[in-house]
Amino acid sequence: MNEKPNLLTILDVAAGLMILTAAGLVFFYVPVEVMMGSVQKVFYFHVATAWVGMLGFLVAAIAGVVYLRKGNLLWDIAGNSAVEISLIFFLTAIVLGSIWARPIWNTWWTWEPRLTTAAIVELIYAAYLLLRQGVDDPERRARFSAIYAIFGFFSVPLTFISIRLLRTIHPVVIGSAEAASQGGNCRVGLEDNLYINKGEFASNLQLVERAVRVIREIGREPATPTQAAQRLGIKR
Repeated sequence: MNEKPNLLTILDVAAGLMILTAAGLVFFYVPVEVMMGSVQKVFYFHVATAWVGMLGFLVAAIAGVVYLRKGNLLWDIAGNSAVEISLIFFLTAIVLGSIWARPIWNTWWTWEPRLTTAAIVELIYAAYLLLRQGVDDPERRARFSAIYAIFGFFSVPLTFISIRLLRTIHPVVIGSAEAASQGGNCRVGLEDNLYINKGEFASNLQLVERAVRVIREIGREPATPTQAAQRLGIKR
């Protein structure tokens, strides 16, 4: 087994120290966001890991193009490494996004455009690794992987622009948060929450209206709790 290069060891230590520094700044220095509270701190890691994942997929596509032009297997190794790293970071971004979504959207997952396309990207590049496992010849494996990485990358910008083309509840992190830039949806924040919960809100409003009618009836004619529940349409 080849000995690990000293430069790589130095980079590992530097990366670890920077991660610890970032975590310390996020949890102990950055103030708590007023509207979302402490869960907003997830953004500092969620956005960063998502960008690392997408840039890694871009590196894999570039490595694929260079390999097809030069035929050097080192570019195949670089592309494969980029995909492996990006899969981990992109999956981390998805998990962190779910942690943020639970208190903000009141759900761990919803099949809106950004989340759906992100899941598709993760599956596409997981299939990339399966493809490599299914081809024994190194040159054929490298050629197939290069072509796959190039075409697979088209799913990445689609994920990025999905919140600008389609109706979505995902906030726009880079760019305008106006409705026009979010596929016609309302702005990020309170209006998004109203859009998410408008069905529940309508249902609760109907229940309140029935409750008001029952209270008025009870004022004229006393009723037991069971009778009141029946008038509200609640099963006891």
